[in-house]
Amino acid sequence: MSPKNFSLENLRSSFKFSKQKWPSFGQWKQIFKVLDKKEKKWFLGFFVLFLFSALFLSTNFYFKHTEIVPKKGGTYIEGVVGQPRHINPIYATSNDTDRDLTELLFSGLMKYNNKGEIVPDLAKSYKTEDEGRTYSFYLKEDILWSDGQKFSVDDIVFTIKVIQNSDYESDLRTNWLGVEVEKISDEAVKFKLEKPYSGFLERLTLKILPSHIWQDISPENFTKTYYNLQPITCGLYKIEKINQDKKTGIVESLILERDPHYFNKEPYISKIIFYFFEKEEEVFKAAQSGKIKGFSLNSFDYPPPLLACQKWWGAEHRFTLPRYFAVFFNPDKSKILDDKNIRQALNYGTNKKEIIEKVLLGKGETVNSPILPEIFSYQLPSEIYEYDLEKAKEILEEQGFKETERGLREKTVKKELAFTFKSRLTTGSKNKEVEELQKCLANPPGGGPEIYPEGETTGYFGSKTKEAVIKFQEKYKEDILEPWGYEKGTGTVGKTTREKLNELCFGDPYETIQLKFSLVTVEDPVLKKVAELLKEQWQKIGAKIEVQTYSVSELQFNFIKPREYESLLFGEVLGIVPDPYPFWHSLQKIDPGLNLAIYENKKTDKLLEEARQTEDSNLRKEKLQKFQDLLIQDAPCVFLYSPNYIYFVSDEIKGISKGIIADPSKRFNEIEDWYIRTSRRFAPREP
Repeated sequence: MSPKNFSLENLRSSFKFSKQKWPSFGQWKQIFKVLDKKEKKWFLGFFVLFLFSALFLSTNFYFKHTEIVPKKGGTYIEGVVGQPRHINPIYATSNDTDRDLTELLFSGLMKYNNKGEIVPDLAKSYKTEDEGRTYSFYLKEDILWSDGQKFSVDDIVFTIKVIQNSDYESDLRTNWLGVEVEKISDEAVKFKLEKPYSGFLERLTLKILPSHIWQDISPENFTKTYYNLQPITCGLYKIEKINQDKKTGIVESLILERDPHYFNKEPYISKIIFYFFEKEEEVFKAAQSGKIKGFSLNSFDYPPPLLACQKWWGAEHRFTLPRYFAVFFNPDKSKILDDKNIRQALNYGTNKKEIIEKVLLGKGETVNSPILPEIFSYQLPSEIYEYDLEKAKEILEEQGFKETERGLREKTVKKELAFTFKSRLTTGSKNKEVEELQKCLANPPGGGPEIYPEGETTGYFGSKTKEAVIKFQEKYKEDILEPWGYEKGTGTVGKTTREKLNELCFGDPYETIQLKFSLVTVEDPVLKKVAELLKEQWQKIGAKIEVQTYSVSELQFNFIKPREYESLLFGEVLGIVPDPYPFWHSLQKIDPGLNLAIYENKKTDKLLEEARQTEDSNLRKEKLQKFQDLLIQDAPCVFLYSPNYIYFVSDEIKGISKGIIADPSKRFNEIEDWYIRTSRRFAPREP
């Protein structure tokens, strides 16, 4: 059939009578030559529809039967305010930056997961014996340090011994006093405690040092050695490079890379870069320019640059921390605060919600107990001091504090004088009171040369003393003699004579006490705002507060250690396992104890001791519930708030889990699950 004779009818006939059931490729090639214009349009339309349908169905099938999964690779960059000084587990507690880096570079026998639970890390398993006095741990196999050396139990024993040795001056020393560590084998270690301690597992989140690096370094050089900034590590990452200013020595940035020797799950993110800044403003600018992908904050009042960043970052992560801030009252330094009723009135006069709204901008929770029931799933105390201005004023009125025209409260009380005349004194008397009488008659304002010119202090009531008493009585006869109808002095120290002597020689027996005390805190923007707001709130109930702020070191050494404050606005950091003992037991009133309220109660002491020594979580919970109820009744402080930890991370970073973290560095608890890159894979079929 030639092209000239080719027609649609001939093609149809060919299709019909051909032995082939389906047109050949050559026949399909001729299709547009036999179709008219209208048929071509219909054909092309159906063909395009077919292609789109096929594409849609295949794409739908692909997305329906596949899932997005993390892919290894990428770099996370974080901005930090501060400088690394000792990337060393035994010193890192005093520096936030060091703690962050230590968390990524080192490992402990135990660690925290993203649920706030304590789970094995270097340890493969463990067991407890002797009613919680003995803990045995068994290591995972083939653990290596970043330099390729094998990890061993010797490293664990070395680290604990160094901490326990006072020559190394580690802040962790008090946590390990009374703990005996013993090597069982190359893969097993045993800890023996003097008493059972329910929170001991949390102590074992301690990161371990490599003994083969540190054992030959003297205590004097432990904080000076090169290894504090270039450590040999055993964690998810190791240090690839550190960039320092050659003139100042300031660390500008630090690059971490995945450690190929890491013994657990390998992290997805290949590298982490830290940039170090002096001020938060510099961090904001770095975020705005895209130089960094994550940072955290100490303040809650975000500046405009940060608010602008949020529009394109869109990832404000809030973590719950087991910590709280409170005002601790020191009854040893203030008579006013020694009164439980006054402390209760101050509790009722505190508007915690206003503090959270105005200072924390809603990023925190009110606190009513030292064991944070909302975090640890305990019941709230049976008594809570809800904000009640009238109740606070009523208590103060009952305690005799009356409101003055200036709006302040004060009351008049009888003083306890250093000495008072109580006995009848006459010629022949010989005792301490006679000695004090002679002193009083010899000196103003009670006496002087005109009353007792001899001024002898013998302690014996003789004729000269009698003459002086007579002169004194006649000088003040209106108060001493006339009530009895006498004109001349008798020389005997009776009731009215004693009253006048006490008034003149030892001052007014009554004094006016103002509802006034000082409040000291850290020189910190947030705490300064909280202190000023408390001052305003307590002024409404008639209290006058003097706010004093100091640097952290000055506050620590001049006020907290010697307990030299009337009231203290400060924070306390708890563990994941609730143990209020260090903060509220009477044995902790003196430094290095953390009982900042100088609180003492035999009943609560016993409950705290029993709670930390039991392995039964239900019994421990019961003891701590009773403890918190007793403590709240005594009102040794005003519990204020627990702030959220705010962490900004770019939307590029996925897999961050929110929850309870023991401290800010634990935001990296499960960083091995963070990822930047993704791929798709066919999802496994359900059984």
